[in-house]
Amino acid sequence: MSVTRFSLTSSLDRDALMDVLTDFSSARPAAWSSIDEEHFRVHGLGAGWAEVTEGTAQAWERARYEWDRAAGTVTITTHDSKVFGPGGGWLFQLTPEGRGTRVDVRLTRTPAKLGQRILAGLLPLVGPASLKKSFAAPLQAV
Repeated sequence: MSVTRFSLTSSLDRDALMDVLTDFSSARPAAWSSIDEEHFRVHGLGAGWAEVTEGTAQAWERARYEWDRAAGTVTITTHDSKVFGPGGGWLFQLTPEGRGTRVDVRLTRTPAKLGQRILAGLLPLVGPASLKKSFAAPLQAV
């Protein structure tokens, strides 16, 4: 198993940030550079959860999102992934900080194949900087 952690600070308050993370409308691909329209599909959506496929032709993932506004958490469980296969996922912890919100992110991968294990092993080394960059615009990181 590979675990990658990073944090960033958003200018958005916790509620607004939760809205960005859990907006599964047709506007999602425009807000997130890592999602294209061809690889975005909402399979199910309810109060506090969504099941979606999102990503690009190079790297897509089908996952279940579950969120708790009161706790400030968004948990994403990976059901399938082009790059890593099933297992693992994301945890976003949102904590009010000053006029914005601190976002602590934990990405867990449970690769099965050799190539997946090698890539997952590199994630903690190279992942934080590139992931922070990809999250900066939609999360309005400062």
